[in-house]
Amino acid sequence: MQPIKEAVTQYSWVMLSYRWETQEPTLYDIQHKTIYDLDPAGTVVKLQKFCKAARDAGHRLAWSDTCCINRLDIVELQVSDHSMFIWYHCSALTIVYLSDVPSSSKSGTLANRAWNTRAWSIPELLAPKVIFFYQADWTLYLDNRSCNHKESVSIMEELKHSTGINPRALLAFRPGLRDAQEKLQWASTRVTARDENIAYSLFGIFGIHIPIIYGEGRQKVLGRFLQEIIARSGDIAALDRMGQSSDFNSCLPANISSYKALPCMLPSLSEDEMQNSISTLRNNIVAVESALKLYTTLENLDRLRLPCIVFPLTEVKRRPGGDGDKCFT
Repeated sequence: MQPIKEAVTQYSWVMLSYRWETQEPTLYDIQHKTIYDLDPAGTVVKLQKFCKAARDAGHRLAWSDTCCINRLDIVELQVSDHSMFIWYHCSALTIVYLSDVPSSSKSGTLANRAWNTRAWSIPELLAPKVIFFYQADWTLYLDNRSCNHKESVSIMEELKHSTGINPRALLAFRPGLRDAQEKLQWASTRVTARDENIAYSLFGIFGIHIPIIYGEGRQKVLGRFLQEIIARSGDIAALDRMGQSSDFNSCLPANISSYKALPCMLPSLSEDEMQNSISTLRNNIVAVESALKLYTTLENLDRLRLPCIVFPLTEVKRRPGGDGDKCFT
């Protein structure tokens, strides 16, 4: 087994998940240099500590986005955005660095920390199979020395409450179009440095991709993304939201924060309770008149009529009809 372990170690890698700070080291800052020979100042220290943690865990390759993506190359940047979820999922380990969590913190500290407000933290949390959380001084969170913090009941319980993500997804997430509204709620409180990343960060969560166009703005990219979800799944649950409508499409929200409010759920009545309610209404003239007035008011309101998602028509074919006329398809 030892030769196999050594061979696998050569090709396994460790990913870093963290909140960006000012002046993060770039590809050009570290290229053709030894990390440990760099001046240990500012964010370089974080990079050095990360590499040491990866090495101490028995791995030879470490990946940090600002250093491993050439952001001046638009093609490489686009490929990276599309591939990010897969890279985290296939990693041997993901290290989450919590720069604002002091040493010796107690359980419950994760809830309002900066890392937990990032949109990119969602795939970086759900995609990996093995995760370690490190505090500001690079000690393990809660001094948990288990082989995987995803197996820690206390940490997973804390993440469930702080993220709203169900325990099954936290432990073994599967990308897909199911439960679209629930996944959009996970992202509804998250922020990004660039508007478009609110959609791009969710590529791996839903298992879909759209063209990456930085500069198009939040409403347009979110509109394109939601349309793709609805078109592929046939599920219009993404239309069930609150808040301002998008200029891109009035059926869609202007901001992902619109999904923060849970949909209104009417209390379910048993058959007997329903019949009793109807009988009570029939014998109450005032209640009947009030109900009719409310119905009339609602009937006269402008209502959303579906389907209302517009898709481009790309081809029209003409074929002979049964009576000799031309039919268009």
